[in-house]
Amino acid sequence: MGKKVFISDCEGPISINDNAFELAGYFIEDGEKFFTVISKYDDILVDEVKREGYNAGGTLKLIVPFLKAYGATNQKIVEFSRKNVLLVPYAKETLKFVNDNMPSFIVSTSYSQYIKALCDIIEFPFENTYSTELDIDGTLLNTDEAEKLMEIRKEILENPDFELIDKIFWQDILELDIHQIMKNVNPVGGKGKKEAVVDITRRFGFENSDILYVGDSITDVEPLGFAKEHGGLAVSFNGNEFALREAEIAIMADNTLMISIIADLFNRSGKEEVINFINSYNDNQMAAINKFPINNLLKESIKRVNLPKVAIIQSENYETLVNESKTFRNLVRGEAIGALG
Repeated sequence: MGKKVFISDCEGPISINDNAFELAGYFIEDGEKFFTVISKYDDILVDEVKREGYNAGGTLKLIVPFLKAYGATNQKIVEFSRKNVLLVPYAKETLKFVNDNMPSFIVSTSYSQYIKALCDIIEFPFENTYSTELDIDGTLLNTDEAEKLMEIRKEILENPDFELIDKIFWQDILELDIHQIMKNVNPVGGKGKKEAVVDITRRFGFENSDILYVGDSITDVEPLGFAKEHGGLAVSFNGNEFALREAEIAIMADNTLMISIIADLFNRSGKEEVINFINSYNDNQMAAINKFPINNLLKESIKRVNLPKVAIIQSENYETLVNESKTFRNLVRGEAIGALG
C-alpha cells in the first residue's frame, strides 16, 4: 500500500497552548477575558451567522490592532512565544515517529512566530507548516488611535453584545487608519486550513483518500470534513463539539501515543485496519495492541503512558463523546483555553 500523508493542527493535538489567547493576556489589559469575548463572537459568525467571506480563526485578525495598541512588536511576540511553548505529553516523540515514517505537515491558525518557535523545539521542519503570517511592525499606529482602541476594548468588555461588537469591527474600526493592519492578516483557519490541505495533496501528489487529518476545534471543521468526504481519515484529539461533528474518530487522552498508533496503522495498512483496531481495542485494549501490527517502539511506549480512550463517532454516541472529550480537553489544556471554540 502506498504512503499516506499526516496533517495535524498544532494547538491541541501537539501543544497545550493557545498562543494568541496567551499573547492577549500578556499584552492587553484584561486580555484573556477580552480574547474570550472576541473568540465567542468569532464562533457565532462562523457557526450561526455563517457570514460569507469570514473564516474560523478570525479572532487572530481582530485582536491585532489591540495587541499593537498595547505595545506588542514582532520581536516581543517572538520572544514571548519561544519562552512559552508547552507540549502535550509525548507530542515531540509522535511528530518524530510519524515524520520518520510518512510525509508530515502542521496546518495551524497560530501566528507563524509561534509555529517557528515550536518547530525549533520539536525539531520539525518549518517548511512543512502552514500558519498565519503576522507583521505587526509593518503598520504605524498614532497615539490618538491607540487610546481609541483602549476605549473600545473597555466598551466591549462592559457590554459584550454581538451587535455592538459587530458594529465596532466592521464600522468603527474601519474608520481608523489602523484598520489596514487587519487587512494584512489572513488567518489560516476553517477554509484556509482546507486550502492548505488541498495544496499539500497537489504539491506532493497525494490522493485525497491518503489524508489523515488531526484537529480539535472550529478551525478544523473544513479540513476534517474534507478528509472524511474523500475517504481519508478524520481524527479529533480532545476535540470540542465542532471538531467531533466532522471527525470519524475521537481520541480522548492526556498524551499523543494513540495518534502515533493510528497514523502508523493508516500508513501501512489503510483506513479499514484502523477501524478494526479501534473496535478490537474497545473490547480488550492490550489484546488489540498485541494482535495488530503495532510498531515495537510504540508498544514499548504504551507501558509508560496512560492508555487513551478512542472511539468511532456515531450519532448515538456523539453527545457522550462530546462530554468525555471536553473533559479531557479541559484537563490537558486548562478550562480557559479548553472553552475556546
